[in-house]
Amino acid sequence: MSDEAHCSITEDDGIITVTTHRPRKLNAISHEVTAAYWEAANALADRDDLRCMVITATGSKYFTAGLDLSKPGGNRPGNPETQHLHPGWNFRRNYRSHHLLYDEFEAIEKPIIMAVDGICLGAGVEMAASCDFRFCTPDSQFRLPEVQLGAIAGSGGTSRLTRLIGPAWGKWMAMAAMPVGADQAKAIGLVQDVFPAESFLDDVYAFCRHLMSIQAEALGLAKLTVDMYTDVQDRTVQRHIDRLAVWSTFGEFEKSMKRFSKDADT
Repeated sequence: MSDEAHCSITEDDGIITVTTHRPRKLNAISHEVTAAYWEAANALADRDDLRCMVITATGSKYFTAGLDLSKPGGNRPGNPETQHLHPGWNFRRNYRSHHLLYDEFEAIEKPIIMAVDGICLGAGVEMAASCDFRFCTPDSQFRLPEVQLGAIAGSGGTSRLTRLIGPAWGKWMAMAAMPVGADQAKAIGLVQDVFPAESFLDDVYAFCRHLMSIQAEALGLAKLTVDMYTDVQDRTVQRHIDRLAVWSTFGEFEKSMKRFSKDADT
């Protein structure tokens, strides 16, 4: 795959994988890479034969250096002749068009996995926070350098990341711009596990196959409800959500229990 191709999309046995390959640009997230993420996410959402999505990168010690700053991050920059009349509104509209991808990752009722092998900076960390599962290799590192450039990590690096790892570690990364290595990332909940480099993708895909062994409706509802419980702190509302969600899956649960009892009897 040439550097000009930016990335590739592959499918194998229900798993769709997006692989960035821009070694000369340290795997920076370009418009073309973002378009590939959208293409894969839409396929995952729309097709019943796809059960899981993996995001990875090759060709550089950087998983990604973050957003490619040679072009605006969004795809709705507005009319340059009139945008000076309301620059804030134009900026926020364009930035929102970039953010919608991460919102979509959270909304799709199927698992999305970030497989990080290398240094992950800026928008890569923010995208990881919108994924359901994150894995890395022992030499991987995560960092949000935006504050050192006079800005904040504005695509989830303060909001999603804080929800994921808490305010203390959120400040460590988003406020102090401190790097987080693989073991520390696991300890604070930024990644769920650290896999050996030599078997990294094999281990990631083995986890995908485990997820695919779970009934799809229950898996999707579990994703939605966990996210809702994070947002809704009222325990009474949480119990209502529990009952609504479990009712919608109870028919399949009863079938599974009957099969289990029959197998146990034999």
